[in-house]
Amino acid sequence: MAESENAPMVVAVTFGRSSFVGRSLVAALLSDGRYIVRVVDPQPAPDPTPSLSPFFKSGRISYHHVDIRYRSPSLPAAITGAATVFHVDPTASALQLRPASSSDFHRFHLLLVQSTRNLISACRECGVQRLVYVGSADVLVGGESEVFCFDESVAYPEKYVDGLNELRAQTEAIVLGSNRMNGLLTCALRVSNPFGPSDDKLVPTLVKGAKEGWTKFIVGSGENLWDFTYIANVVHASIFAERALRLRTPYVDGRPFFITNKEPVKFWSFLSSILEGLGYPRPSIRLPAKLVFALAEIARLFQEKLHLPRASNPIVASSTIRSFSMTRTFDSSNAERILGYSPVVSLEDGITLTIASFSQLANNSPMYQRDLTKSSKAEKLLGDGKVASILLWRDDRRTFALLLALFLLHYWFFLSKRTFVSSAANLIIYFALVLFIHGLLPSSLLGLHVERIPLSSFEVSEITLRKASSEMASLWNFSIHTLDKVAQGEDWGILLKVIGFLYFIKLCLLFSLKAVSAVGLVGLFTSFIIYEQFEGEIETIIATAGCGFDKIKEFLITHSPSYMVKYVL
Repeated sequence: MAESENAPMVVAVTFGRSSFVGRSLVAALLSDGRYIVRVVDPQPAPDPTPSLSPFFKSGRISYHHVDIRYRSPSLPAAITGAATVFHVDPTASALQLRPASSSDFHRFHLLLVQSTRNLISACRECGVQRLVYVGSADVLVGGESEVFCFDESVAYPEKYVDGLNELRAQTEAIVLGSNRMNGLLTCALRVSNPFGPSDDKLVPTLVKGAKEGWTKFIVGSGENLWDFTYIANVVHASIFAERALRLRTPYVDGRPFFITNKEPVKFWSFLSSILEGLGYPRPSIRLPAKLVFALAEIARLFQEKLHLPRASNPIVASSTIRSFSMTRTFDSSNAERILGYSPVVSLEDGITLTIASFSQLANNSPMYQRDLTKSSKAEKLLGDGKVASILLWRDDRRTFALLLALFLLHYWFFLSKRTFVSSAANLIIYFALVLFIHGLLPSSLLGLHVERIPLSSFEVSEITLRKASSEMASLWNFSIHTLDKVAQGEDWGILLKVIGFLYFIKLCLLFSLKAVSAVGLVGLFTSFIIYEQFEGEIETIIATAGCGFDKIKEFLITHSPSYMVKYVL
C-alpha cells in the first residue's frame, strides 16, 4: 500500500501508557504532527490529561486496552491499518537495582519474549510494514566484566548474571530474526539508561535512597563510567529509525543500533548531580567493592537459609554492587552514521530539566544542607587528625589495613586457644625475630632498596609519657571528685549516672572478654561513621529525649511534696 507524503501516518506504540519511554514517545509523535497514534497498553484507558485532550478530540490519538502477553483478537484489531509499530521495552530504566529472581522470570518472560512473539505474529497477519523495537543496551551486559565502548559487532554474552538482560537479548533476537518476513522490516534500538521527566523509577528511587541513607556511599573507586541517555534523544532516535526503515536506508533493517547521549560520565557523579540538585547530600563515603560484595553475598546466604524477606535496601544485592562499580559505555556512531541520529539535548541540560520536573521531591530540610567542607561533629570529637581519618573511613586502604591487623591480633590473643601470656610471649618472640632478620638484610636485595627501621621509631617521647600520665591522673581525680559528690548525697543526677555506669560494667562482665573485645572492635569502626552519616537524625532523637526528660522533671517538681523537690532538682 502506497503511503501519501501529506497524509498523517498511522502508528502504534506498545506500552505507551505504562512505561516511561512509551509515554514520552507518544507525546513526541503527537507533537510532531505527522502521526496518528494508537496506544496499545495493558493498563485501562486513562482519563485524558489536559495536554492530550485536544488530540483525543481530533482523533489524533486512540487508546486500545490490550494485554499483548496473551493472544487475543483485540491485538490485531488495534494495529490493523498501522504502517509502523513502535514496540517499547517496558522494563527499560536508568537504574535497574535488582536482578530478576527465579520467581520473577516467568512474569518477565511473558512481558518481554511472549509479548514480542504475539506482536510480531499480529504484525505479519495485519500487513504492518515496519517495527521499531525500542530496547535496552543491557542486552550486552553479562554482568561479570566491564563494558568499554561496545559497538554492534560485539556478540551477546554466553552467560548473564541478571536473567532480565538475558530475556531482553532474546526479545531483541526475535525482533531482528523476524526481519523481511511477510514484508515486515524491523530494527532494534539499544538505549543506554534512559532518564528524564516523568521517569517514575530513577529520581524517586534516588530520593528514597537519600532518605534511607544508602546514597551516601560510593561502592568502588567512583571512577567507573556509564552512558546515560536523555529521553528526548531516545524518542528522537526512534523517529529517525522509523524514517530510515520507511526510506529503506541501506544497512538499517535487521540491525541493532546503540543510542546514547555520546557523553560518558562517571556513574557516581551523575547520581550526585541529581541528588544535589534536589537538595540531598552527594555520595561521599567510598567503600571497597570487594568488601561490600562479600558482605552482600553473606547477607544473601543468610536470607536464603533463614527464609528471610528480601531487604528493602537495593544496594545490598551483589549484582547491583558489581554493576555500580563497573564501567558500562557503548559506541553509538553507527546510529549517527546510518540513521542520522545525534543528541538534541546535552547531558547537562537533560539533568537540569529532570531535576526541575521533580521539584516536588526536593528536600528543604537543613538536615541535608550541612556544609560538607566543614568538619563534622564526629571529626571534631576524634580530633580532626589521623584517628578521625581512619575511623571515618577517609582513607579506605589505611582503615582496612588497620582493621585487618586488629582482627588478626584479636584472633591471636583470644581465638588461638593459647593463654594470654603465651600469646603475648610468642608475639614478642616473632617480632624480635623479624627485627633481627631485617637487621641482617643488605641495603639492596634483588635490585630493591631495603629501608632500615631506626630504633627511634620505637621510642616514646618524654612529652607523650607526661601527657599520658597527666590524663590518667586527671581521670583518677575526676573519679574521686565524683565519688565525693555521691557521698554528700545532694546530687541525684550524678548518683544515677554512677549507677548506670556500674550496671554497664556489670553487663559487660556477663560476657567473655573475647566477645566484648570483638563487639568493641566492630563498634569502634562503625559507630563514628554511623553517627557522622546520621548526625541530624541522632541529634533530633537526643533533643527529643532531652525534652521528654525535662517534661518528666517538671511534672515531678509540680506534683511532688516540697521536701522531695530538692532531690528532683
